[in-house]
Amino acid sequence: MEPEKNNLRYVPKSVIKRLALYCRILHRIEMDGLTRISSKILAQFLGITPAQVRKDLAYFGQFGVPGFGYNPHDLRIHLKKILGTDRIINLAIIGVGNLGKALLSYVGFKTQGFKFIAAFDLDQRKVGRKINELKVSSINELEKILKDSDVDIVVLTVPANAAQEVVDRLVKCNITAILNFAPIRIDVPSHVRIHSVDLAMELERLSFYLR
Repeated sequence: MEPEKNNLRYVPKSVIKRLALYCRILHRIEMDGLTRISSKILAQFLGITPAQVRKDLAYFGQFGVPGFGYNPHDLRIHLKKILGTDRIINLAIIGVGNLGKALLSYVGFKTQGFKFIAAFDLDQRKVGRKINELKVSSINELEKILKDSDVDIVVLTVPANAAQEVVDRLVKCNITAILNFAPIRIDVPSHVRIHSVDLAMELERLSFYLR
């Protein structure tokens, strides 16, 4: 049973986040050679209740067999299709400083179905260089390259004072999904999804528990 796309907008963000975690757990279980798993076991991995697992999955249809549980492989394939990661997701990154280079060098993205196909920077000293076999292009070529590419998501690792201007250019290029690492609030049209990650803020939240 496939969910209607119009209904997916009402799925809580916390549920979407857990779907990605379920996929990782199911992959580990597959690697261990197990052919079935219960909502109780899935719940234990995440520290939630079996009822929450069943409620999360119920947003998207009926999965599993009563008294048997779930087939890990089949469930993972279904969840990847829901998340849109049942295909290669093409990424572009803008800003190849220390954080940008680290993201480009991270091999885990490839195993999860994400592939960087474009990289941009303002610094002409970086333009033309290769990072993990990907050549860095000038930010001045942004519109031209994105127009001729199949970029699904843009990762933004530019300084805060440049972020809004870059995002405005991305919107004009019909980019509708942006992962932003700049520590600033960015305005986008309603049809554009932007997810911001402020690493300093996350560390501040974690430091609370050190007291």
